[in-house]
Amino acid sequence: MDQLSFADLEYENKKRKTRREKFLERMDALIPWPRLVKKLKKHYPRGTRGRLPYPLETMLRIHCMQLFYNLSDPAMEDTLYEIESMRRFAGLKLSDALPDETTILNFRHFLERYKLGDKIFQEVNRHLQEQGLMLREGSIVDASIIDAPSSTKNQEGQRDPEMHQTRKGKQWYFGMKMHIAVDDTLGLIHSLETTPANTHDLSVVDRLLHGEEERVFGDSGYRGIEQHVAPKKLKARLFVAERPGRRRTMNPDSPEAYAEKLKASMRAKVEHPFFYIKRMFGYGKVRYRGLTKNRNRLSMLAAFSNLLIGQRYQPT
Repeated sequence: MDQLSFADLEYENKKRKTRREKFLERMDALIPWPRLVKKLKKHYPRGTRGRLPYPLETMLRIHCMQLFYNLSDPAMEDTLYEIESMRRFAGLKLSDALPDETTILNFRHFLERYKLGDKIFQEVNRHLQEQGLMLREGSIVDASIIDAPSSTKNQEGQRDPEMHQTRKGKQWYFGMKMHIAVDDTLGLIHSLETTPANTHDLSVVDRLLHGEEERVFGDSGYRGIEQHVAPKKLKARLFVAERPGRRRTMNPDSPEAYAEKLKASMRAKVEHPFFYIKRMFGYGKVRYRGLTKNRNRLSMLAAFSNLLIGQRYQPT
């Protein structure tokens, strides 16, 4: 057994837990670490010339913390030196050789190279399905714009060529879109796609639906959905919102207006994952250039979002 340092003893005897410690304990219990490690293990390097890499689970835990708090690679390295609760989450001690920013960067590149963010998202969904939490009777589709820097003050002297601008209302946005489909009962994400911001929501809806739905909900941007989904895949009843101009002409007490309110109340569930991803995890603005790197990160954030939403429905 390793001998405890004075810092460890002081930490053990402190009087209260911080919000960070409580959140890390919550995520540690929710994330199925053995399943994810098994999924990534075959791709993980084994080291050369006697130099062993950091344990896969340690690096995965560090990467997850980096996403929880939206930290850069240097900031993540500094945090490991500064914050005891985050070292413990990673299974490290201050006396250990802590990963530097280059090691943290290389692990992120490893996940991107093998598109492991998508695999983690799928594995988490399988984990939730085994617990009876991934339902397939109905889907709600929606998309959200994630801003990208529009400045050209960079080495290339141009904006990210994979990002584009689009107009929403009277406001112009530059960036990408995250398209998701969630089940209409619990609000867990079952499908995810990323595109430039100027891509219409209907162009990817066929890839979001799994084909087993009995009902599909969407906002007015999805009117005409039946023309963009294969007939054999779209057997569901459609509950797509009317255009805003049409809704304004409705009598507030009419059955049509009441039906629109019911549709809106059902669609509200799709906003919860966006809240976790863009507000709680702070990914309202892209951190990387290109769609691939950002998709890898968004897939993992979607997995974390599903775990947090799914926890509400688990027996205590």
